Amino acid sequence: MDRLQSISNQIQANPTSAKERLFEKSPDDVVFVAAYRSAFTKGRKGAFKDTDAADLLQQLLKTLVERTKIDPSIIGDIVVGNVSNVGSGATEFRAAALAAGIPYTVPLMSVNRQCSSGLMSVIQIAREIQTGQIDVGIAAGAESMSKSWGKPTTPFSKELISNPEAQKCTIPMGITSENVAAKYHISRADQDAFAASSYQKAEKAQKAGLFKDEIVPITAEVKDKDGNTQKVTVTQDEGIRPGVTAESLSKIRPAFKKDGSTHAGNASQVSDGAAVTLMVRRSVAEKLGLPIIGKFIDGLSVGVPPEIMGIGPAAAIPVLLKKHDLQPNDVDIYEINEAFASQALYSVRHVGIDESRVNPKGGAIAFGHPLGCTGTRQFATLFPELRRTGKKIGVTSMCIGTGMGAASLVVAE
Repeated sequence: MDRLQSISNQIQANPTSAKERLFEKSPDDVVFVAAYRSAFTKGRKGAFKDTDAADLLQQLLKTLVERTKIDPSIIGDIVVGNVSNVGSGATEFRAAALAAGIPYTVPLMSVNRQCSSGLMSVIQIAREIQTGQIDVGIAAGAESMSKSWGKPTTPFSKELISNPEAQKCTIPMGITSENVAAKYHISRADQDAFAASSYQKAEKAQKAGLFKDEIVPITAEVKDKDGNTQKVTVTQDEGIRPGVTAESLSKIRPAFKKDGSTHAGNASQVSDGAAVTLMVRRSVAEKLGLPIIGKFIDGLSVGVPPEIMGIGPAAAIPVLLKKHDLQPNDVDIYEINEAFASQALYSVRHVGIDESRVNPKGGAIAFGHPLGCTGTRQFATLFPELRRTGKKIGVTSMCIGTGMGAASLVVAE
């Protein structure tokens, strides 16, 4: 009994910390074995302006299967995030999977939770693996803002538009950014400094070749103003501008309010792009000899007031960290979507995150935010950076239109 009591006392004196538990391995863990994305091109004028989201997805799915050498017949499900396509792209994305060589026996669904749609695809596949429905799944996101953004949406009924809370869901995103800046005293100067940093980090990362591991070359046909078509292969983000400074951004006019602080230089770019991840039960990944790049820990969504929807990460990240008994500095790298500098900067400050841990290769202000793609893209960006820097714990997060926030927690291996 004395020996047993001694062991018990040692365990109580040295309990496994919450952070240490993240690194424990189980055969039933959900792991990532691959994460890729296309380059992001400029909406309505870039190399993908004439390419449908489904065609971007088709090329990425084909490359994913070829590079991982996965037998596509063992894929249990495909989930694709999308915001702007009619029906969230369900029909054409199913066609893209078939065109990529994935057999008809593999089902597919699309999901739309605004800017978090790509993350929702990852969470959905993770839950299917965790509950034993499947062993292998693909989570993806695809968006052609050139083709779909700005098209008329279903108008609100008189009943909805007359409800004060429901009406807030019609507030333009740019105005919600101004609301966040005004409510939380985020100055124009601070927003421009944050945005300039995003450009500078992305420029440095691009020149150093840090995006090469995540970007898959995509071939597209581009029409010129005369209707002539040219075939191009896109390997680099188009939106990254060299030499951007806070001073240069300070000269840009506000876009949404005459006396506002949000403008084209400190908000996310309208872009086209796609991203995919292959997620597998650990025991199956090991059996198949697939390389494990990281483990999915958790993901969640929360609600916030629609008129200040940009505070979503400030609400979601603390819930996620508290759930796992973590402090902000326990996380090595945060990928927080830069919908607007106002909301991203407020979220970072509110949570108490060291800015050096946020978007080390830049973010959506610098290289774009194809709406339904971003939540998946963040994993393709995050895992190579964790590996390159020898870091382990990562969080992804974003605000969500109509007033929500989402976040996820992963560990690199």
